[in-house]
Amino acid sequence: MMFKLFIVIIAAAIFFTLLVSYICFRMVFYVPRKNEKMTDEVPLPEGEVYEPYHELMRNWTLEARAMPHEHFYIASLDGLKLHGRYYEYAKGAVMEIMFHGYRGSAERDLSGGIQRCFALGRNVLIVDQRTSCGSEGKVISFGINEHRDCLAWVDFSLKQFGPDVKIVLTGLSMGASTVLMAAGKKLPPNVVGVLADCGFSSPKEIIKKCAKDMGYPAELIYPFIKLGAKVYGHFDLEEYSPKEAMKTCKIPVIFFHGEEDGYVPCEMSRDNYEVCQSPKRLVTVKGADHGMVYVVDNDGYFKAVAEFFSANGVPTKRVSRVM
Repeated sequence: MMFKLFIVIIAAAIFFTLLVSYICFRMVFYVPRKNEKMTDEVPLPEGEVYEPYHELMRNWTLEARAMPHEHFYIASLDGLKLHGRYYEYAKGAVMEIMFHGYRGSAERDLSGGIQRCFALGRNVLIVDQRTSCGSEGKVISFGINEHRDCLAWVDFSLKQFGPDVKIVLTGLSMGASTVLMAAGKKLPPNVVGVLADCGFSSPKEIIKKCAKDMGYPAELIYPFIKLGAKVYGHFDLEEYSPKEAMKTCKIPVIFFHGEEDGYVPCEMSRDNYEVCQSPKRLVTVKGADHGMVYVVDNDGYFKAVAEFFSANGVPTKRVSRVM
């Protein structure tokens, strides 16, 4: 009788653990696919800190839609169809490959980046990360799988634009962490730099921080989140991190972060910067919330980018204004 009771208790504990892990997986990582149709609606980030800039962001998106561009598709290592849009300033110019944030999209998060690249005389490829818009997938992995997608886009760019193309990897929020992780891997010499705007230091730390912000006991719930990623998402949340990648990075990295960032603490970029082993610069801006450095200090942003990359052998100059 006691043995049967023991088996029932163990089975109940396993069931409870898997159930809670599944709920965590659905909340944190899962993105249901939608029937996406062409629409005139302009996606804008929600929140009071973004509302004063909504008109500017809307104009960026509408301008990007009207600009000549080309659609590209590649396959990820795990067989997903990934989508990107390419905007050409001039043949042979330095090209940025840009990655957006968590549950965002290339159009919503990166349209202003297109204008910035053109103002610096650069070509740009903005990528819909897995799960977003034109790309397939249902699971966000906080850069674990996404950084491999980044490496695949680099390989594609060499084939598409030739062996002489110079590439800067650029990311915003989770996109910043994506490119930082990619920068820790072996890269072709064509990749000449990284621009990381408000990235986190590790998937574990940002998830625990956000869980705490939402009122959950972070230390208690994180093991369930990690297990959910492993069992239902088929990835290890602690396999790799931007902070770990920076210890082996060999290419120049410029970090941007708003000092009032309420989502990804500015301290995380400081942590990434401290361990970075390559030429580096950290730019923090007072009064800037998450992803807002570019609009809060536009001139300072341009100046920092131009100075840093020029000092590290990447031709960069401001050829026009955006704001």
